[in-house]
Amino acid sequence: MKTILVVGIGTGNPEHLTIQAVNALNRADVLFIPDKGESKADLADLRREIIVRYVTNPSSRVIDYAVPRRDAGNPDYKTGVDDWHGAIAARFAKLLDEVPDDGAGAFLVWGDPGLYDSTIRILERLRADHVVEIIPGITSIQALTAAHGIALNRIGQPVHITTGRQLGPVNDDTVVMLDGQTAFLDADPGLDIYWGAYLGTPDQIVISGRLGDVREKIVETRQQARARHGWIMDTYLLRQPG
Repeated sequence: MKTILVVGIGTGNPEHLTIQAVNALNRADVLFIPDKGESKADLADLRREIIVRYVTNPSSRVIDYAVPRRDAGNPDYKTGVDDWHGAIAARFAKLLDEVPDDGAGAFLVWGDPGLYDSTIRILERLRADHVVEIIPGITSIQALTAAHGIALNRIGQPVHITTGRQLGPVNDDTVVMLDGQTAFLDADPGLDIYWGAYLGTPDQIVISGRLGDVREKIVETRQQARARHGWIMDTYLLRQPG
């Protein structure tokens, strides 16, 4: 039976890899690298750098694969995502044919496979003639709080994790991911914000302060960074002051 390793590689710093992740990559006969187009070539290059730095298995192979694009114009978001995942699952099925019987293939997943990543769910769509092993990784949330030198939670208080699409009134400390819409612009300006992009990398940018005072700076910084890199990954924490 084939083994599929879903390996969390952290948020862009090759030193984010755990020893468990390094060992898993060296077990793989085939290492899969997603290609999301020229504008996000840096993401594929980072994965290649990790492989060059840590993989010493002389028999392992690297296979690049093009990632199907989601139809952002579909007015039904959930249906659009479901169709997109179906297309990726079909691509995965062909990739797994490259894994030898009783061998292992590895997907290198940004951040942690269990937090706002769909690789696990996509693999669940495939026929069950393989075993899936999950190797956790450092998340952008951990990198964010480390960059700002703060604790994620306050004593005895909960933490809410959501997306920009689902951001509503902020009562508990709230981490926002996948916010292409800059939803923080509609949040209470009296909140404190801890924002970061390209966390853990040499290009890391962090901004913090009262939301009403720094939100325009974040928008401008974000636009400039996207124009410079062709892509941006950012995360932020909103919390009531005090």
